[in-house]
Amino acid sequence: MSQTRRAMTPARRLTAPALAMALAACSYNSDLGRQQVLLVDPAALSQQGAQAWSQMKQTERVSTDAAANARVRRVGGQIVQAAGLGGQAWEYAVFQDDAVNAFVLPGGKVGVTTGMMKFVANDDELAAVLGHEVAHVIANHAAERYSQTALAQVGAGLVGAATQNAESGLAQALGRYAGPALQVAVLMPYSRQHELEADRLGLDLMVRAGFSARRGVDLWRRMAARASGSSGPAILSTHPSDAARVQQLDAYIAARGYS
Repeated sequence: MSQTRRAMTPARRLTAPALAMALAACSYNSDLGRQQVLLVDPAALSQQGAQAWSQMKQTERVSTDAAANARVRRVGGQIVQAAGLGGQAWEYAVFQDDAVNAFVLPGGKVGVTTGMMKFVANDDELAAVLGHEVAHVIANHAAERYSQTALAQVGAGLVGAATQNAESGLAQALGRYAGPALQVAVLMPYSRQHELEADRLGLDLMVRAGFSARRGVDLWRRMAARASGSSGPAILSTHPSDAARVQQLDAYIAARGYS
């Protein structure tokens, strides 16, 4: 979950050409129930994602724990099937990294750290993690964030800062291998809206896949509790899991009637 949040520059601060470009690239996402501005072709990000993924697997330590890797593939496969994306090629890997973290690259590349595998208490919590990541793909959040960043005219210096400030060694590795577009789309912070959308969509996916939403939210609750200490999970550097977030998840579960 090496991804975070930053708001788009208000429209009144954009130039007229930028506004025209945004309007021309506006599309409706039925999963989100809202319009999105997508200035980048998701296929372009997918190509960069595949390249970064290949380099990471060659240079970073991939766990040899066959059971852990099989578990991620099994639970991830259930989530992907529930999302209706089973016809696409997805890849999963467990990386040797003590940070409690996970991430998804454009093109369906999902990485989970050994720290996260130790942290999750059951398959429902792992499904919450993977559901959240797959939800980012369904929501086109990476392409939307890249587009927002382009419209806001964020410079390369900010991209570099995002890479340098990444707490997870895995996130730093991605920064080394990813192209500029992928760094913006994956390392730059998501907005609070993006995170809450991924939370809700992720819950929907895990329930469709047969997992318990309430048990899944226990993961975020324990993360929030751990974050109150001196050293919380690295995932919280990019995915704030505070009490307000858990409350919103609980409210969503109640509204949907999930167990």
